[in-house]
Amino acid sequence: MEKKQRLEKQKVQDELKNAISSAKSVVFIDFRGVTVADDTKLRRACRDAKVHYKVAKNTLVRRAIDSLGWKSPDDILQGPTALAMSDVDPTTAAKAVAGVMKDVPALKIKGGLLDGEILNVDRVMFLATLPSREELLAKTAGAMQSPLTGFAVVLNETLAGFVRAVDALRAKREQAAG
Repeated sequence: MEKKQRLEKQKVQDELKNAISSAKSVVFIDFRGVTVADDTKLRRACRDAKVHYKVAKNTLVRRAIDSLGWKSPDDILQGPTALAMSDVDPTTAAKAVAGVMKDVPALKIKGGLLDGEILNVDRVMFLATLPSREELLAKTAGAMQSPLTGFAVVLNETLAGFVRAVDALRAKREQAAG
């Protein structure tokens, strides 16, 4: 019986290790005082944002993180803990949780992990305010396109001015000859 439990815990620990190692970011959540309906809101928000949500024992989370060779967030792993993990974008998990926190004041962010580095609550909340990778790429492309568009307009106007000057010169010569 005890061996079966140990194997189950090892399986959960391995799943956590794989999930945490492949995640772009992890947000640790304190869900004390959260109703079932509010927890359902959080799970739905996570699912919609393609964020993996899991409630896990702190010792198993600690062991999974230790097995990755990362510093264990011992001060964060106190009390009931849920994990929101994003494989898509480092900001996605933080945004999903922060969005639900507006409606559910009992929900608290404990901290997070980003590339193996422990984040405090303020840094996780800062992550939630950052634009996503797609938004940043779109803004960068727009910023790069703007000077190119301006350059093309200037070149076009310069060429058009040259053509008008040549045309005016031709018209003047025709008028003088005629």
